[in-house]
Amino acid sequence: MDIKKGTTTVGLVYKDGVILAADRRATAGTLIVDKKAQKTHIINENTAVTIAGSVADAQLLVKLIRAETKLKAIRTGRPPTMKETANMLGSFLYSNLRQYFPGIAHFLLGGKDGDGTHLYDLYPDGSVTDVDDYSSSGSGSVIAYGVLESQYKKDMSADEAIRLAIKAVNSALQRDSASGNGIDVVKITKNGIERVYSKETHVSVLNE
Repeated sequence: MDIKKGTTTVGLVYKDGVILAADRRATAGTLIVDKKAQKTHIINENTAVTIAGSVADAQLLVKLIRAETKLKAIRTGRPPTMKETANMLGSFLYSNLRQYFPGIAHFLLGGKDGDGTHLYDLYPDGSVTDVDDYSSSGSGSVIAYGVLESQYKKDMSADEAIRLAIKAVNSALQRDSASGNGIDVVKITKNGIERVYSKETHVSVLNE
């Protein structure tokens, strides 16, 4: 069983889309086992996720949702809607929990469809929450929420939203020993998905 754990992920909605952000550190207890862990994953041209929890579970579920969304698009002749994708991933999480307890993975799912951009919070038990402002997961989420609660605004620009996501994750990097070693940020708009920020260290990130 892969026991690499510990992370901080953030998802937030701004006026033109969704921002996803995550740190790069993976831990096993007090041991740092990976300093370049990929916790933001682009599923397809419409969808991206952040992962937290058991690495083995999360990586398996990312592979499954990539395959299943591709199959659904082939069968129906159209990309799945974000609600369909969220419910599909939620069912995978529920099945994974029941079959492999205590397997744990927590996802923030962002993407676009014909109705615009969307953000969903998917808990390890398979529950799906449609988020209209922000969410955070992982061991550093409590710290990240403190920044989001005080500084989030619905009408933020893309640049403001990116900077807030970075600041929220960076604040957790300063206090949560299980989070660290950099930040990755993905932007989702009606025009597509783009990796907009990647930094191996967090020393000067807030001043850039």
